[in-house]
Amino acid sequence: MLYRENGQFKTSYRSDAQIFPIAQDRWAIGLLLAFAAIGVPLLADEYLFRAILIPFLILSLAALGLNILVGYCGQISLGTGAFMAVGAYAAYNFQVRIEGMPLLLSLLMGGVCATVVGVLFGIPSLRIKGLYLAVATLAAQFFWDWAFLRVKWFTNYTASGSVSVSNLNVFGIAIETPVQKYLLCLAILAVFALAAKNLVRSHIGREWMAIRDMDVAAAVIGIRPVYAKLTAFAVSSFIVGVAGALWGFVHLGSWEPAAFSIDRSFQLLFMIIIGGLGSIMGSFFGAAFIVTLPIFLNQALPALGGLVGVTISTAAVAHTELMIFGALIVFFLIVEPHGLARLWSTAKEKLRLWPFPH
Repeated sequence: MLYRENGQFKTSYRSDAQIFPIAQDRWAIGLLLAFAAIGVPLLADEYLFRAILIPFLILSLAALGLNILVGYCGQISLGTGAFMAVGAYAAYNFQVRIEGMPLLLSLLMGGVCATVVGVLFGIPSLRIKGLYLAVATLAAQFFWDWAFLRVKWFTNYTASGSVSVSNLNVFGIAIETPVQKYLLCLAILAVFALAAKNLVRSHIGREWMAIRDMDVAAAVIGIRPVYAKLTAFAVSSFIVGVAGALWGFVHLGSWEPAAFSIDRSFQLLFMIIIGGLGSIMGSFFGAAFIVTLPIFLNQALPALGGLVGVTISTAAVAHTELMIFGALIVFFLIVEPHGLARLWSTAKEKLRLWPFPH
């Protein structure tokens, strides 16, 4: 009965259209953000930051960008890893070639460069869709993998082909410890998540969803498919590019093109499928699931094997992880196509009626 709306009267359109119309949701989100910003830095250790929390925040941001394109606009993309790589290498070149370039500006400019590339490779979406569009975006993945590996200018002519960044600072504050990196990623993710939530609720978000549901009918009622599809590619690529720059600068510190291979594209696609297509919350659920599952399996499977007297190798754990990923994707596609986010929404709807479901 704690989740009921009794006494919460909405007397204006603005109050009815707010992001969290139920007061309990607003309190829960506020407490969650306060705990993430204050409680987690006090309780978590360095391993938790490096292995789980920072990757979770950055991959949530990347999944958020991909979900705008695939979940809200219905444009299949298999080149997300390439757009992350463009953001990372563009931010690196801005950082090393322009003296005194602020870190945040470098990250944003990496997103801008990814936007340009995303729009260019999104132009085929004006004529093709479905599997053909997926192959077109896959071409972006192969092209940029080759470019960053062969064109030495992108890596500032380093002999090893890898790049590295150091001495990060934001507004004069050094970003060195895992806690500082975590707080930076948390702040950026919160800003982008709020912007994305408002964007998908606006007129452009409704245009994206109309294109996703039936593009011919959307064109008939006056929606411009060219504008809607290219803006979806632009917004998605910008967010993914910023996430790629964060992945290289904050999480890795030193990277090579293999860090943004096609495996990263499939990983992000799995996130939004499991978390929920067309859902901002689903991006977080999917990222949390994908990040924590390998760590859980690495701990649980050897322990389970020890209980039954069987030695489970590291290779067996890795293969089991892939098998579980595949099984879960098939399960969600058949049983709950909207993913974990739909299960969460269903639970909330039941709580609003419990214990009087009538």
